[in-house]
Amino acid sequence: MIDPRSINLADPSWLPGPKTTFRSLKAAVSTDNAVVTHSLLKILEEGGNAVDAAVAGCLIQGTIEPYMTNHAGAVSFLYYHAPEGKFYQLDSTGTYPPNLPLHKPIPAQRSGYAAGPVHSCIPGFMKGLKEIHNRFGSLPWERLCEDAIYWAEEGNHVSQFELEATIAAGDIFTYFPEGREFFYREHGYFPRIGERFAKPALARTLRRLAAEGPDYMISGEWAEQFVTKANELGWKITMADMAANAPRWIEPLRFGLRDLEIVALGPPQQQGLQVALTLGILDKLGIEQYHPYSAEHLYFMAHALRLSNLLVGYVQDPLVAPFDTALFTEGSYHEYWARFLRSHMPRVDLSNHMRLTAKSSIANNTGIPSFAGSEASTEKKAGSCELSIVDESGNWVQMMNTLQGGGIPGMVIGGVPMIGNHSSVNSFKMMDIKLVEGARQRLIMGHTMILREGKPILQIGTPGSPPNTQAQALANMIFFGMEPYEAVAAPRMYALMDDNTLAIEDRVDQEVLRALYSMGINVRLNLPWDWHMGSFQCCYMDSTTGELCATVDPRRCGVAGGLK
Repeated sequence: MIDPRSINLADPSWLPGPKTTFRSLKAAVSTDNAVVTHSLLKILEEGGNAVDAAVAGCLIQGTIEPYMTNHAGAVSFLYYHAPEGKFYQLDSTGTYPPNLPLHKPIPAQRSGYAAGPVHSCIPGFMKGLKEIHNRFGSLPWERLCEDAIYWAEEGNHVSQFELEATIAAGDIFTYFPEGREFFYREHGYFPRIGERFAKPALARTLRRLAAEGPDYMISGEWAEQFVTKANELGWKITMADMAANAPRWIEPLRFGLRDLEIVALGPPQQQGLQVALTLGILDKLGIEQYHPYSAEHLYFMAHALRLSNLLVGYVQDPLVAPFDTALFTEGSYHEYWARFLRSHMPRVDLSNHMRLTAKSSIANNTGIPSFAGSEASTEKKAGSCELSIVDESGNWVQMMNTLQGGGIPGMVIGGVPMIGNHSSVNSFKMMDIKLVEGARQRLIMGHTMILREGKPILQIGTPGSPPNTQAQALANMIFFGMEPYEAVAAPRMYALMDDNTLAIEDRVDQEVLRALYSMGINVRLNLPWDWHMGSFQCCYMDSTTGELCATVDPRRCGVAGGLK
């Protein structure tokens, strides 16, 4: 096994690019970072379980990937507990005091999002880790903090990917002096590629966290510092607000699809319902009759994603509205929308209409629409980190931790940088929150497990627009029979936009682009490998041999591995 403390993340071998699938494993791990993967394998080798590894992984990711996550963000957790044969979902997103208006310390034009300003939010990250460790962990809490402390003190080597991702969020990270000091240090520049990015203030916080437990950041001294700074900035929260709204255990969404059963996140998260509806529509369309990545496949996928994006906008926290989730899993409902989309497909060539009317349309001398960038692809999204773990006892964990959903945007407290939250309060799209006591945010978390005979055979999750990308990867596997790595490496798209623009990675056949154009879809090409569309982490049982495997997406710095 590789010693995680010997890893230099600036080494090109750990950067985005072709990845390796590991097979015949006793325990499997897939994360977005080599240090994290090999640290978690070490914990599993020491006798820790999948939950121990997940908690340690979140703490390490918050330390070495502040451009993607932090210890004041949010976590979500999907778990198969083998001794019980039972599935669990924990929601520990950030929360808002219901008696206070939204606090927006950074102007909208500096927020880094087209959607509007970022808001301050009570962190959910440490509350979630405390809850899952107390319920399912086996190793002492202080052991799970050790690697995070090491990397905060010693510093990880900065990679090209980290540099580029940090610059992309620079407007928020450097808004306050505290953020400039954290990211640009005393020298006035971000660490260069290959330099170590040490975080001494964070190391001190993590040492206190190891000694005093998660409460140090929930009700202890760090929390007091958070409240003091919030009040100085005009957000009049109290220590009671920091401890309110405990993480919520939720019954995951379960539904059947052909000979499989799928377990995914239930409300207030939208991902499970969106996957159920999208896959159900594609199933009723008989999508496998079309060649993968043909114009017909992409046409129906784009429209199914658009429909599901719209309809899940009605989903609220069940405390606000007890949404009838069965609607999204019923075959008759899927058939209705499949009929709707079949009848919507144009029966005439719309190329001339598109040439005359399409927004920003430019035809090159080959007659193929040529577009660069899009509203969806150029908007720089905040990041998140995903973990996929299976231990030797057969416990399965799929978990996300994210800088979204918690903290004071642009502020750094005790070495913990924060980015706040972009949830709207009255929106049908993506992230939303209602200012009601006890309510949680609808974020765009994304985890899925596929079962056969009641037991997991595959788990998968990603940051980077999970509501769009989860369904695409799952459709590739379920309907087109792709192996997991092939399924996640295939070109990805965003849902069809309101003006019939489709943003997709530039790895689609030109004849397919022509055909989509003739069907009234204004294609806009992203980069061939768009890391803003996420990075899947996946563990699975090989369909032929039954062996445990781990694989990972090539778009980011992910690494899979396992114990033999």
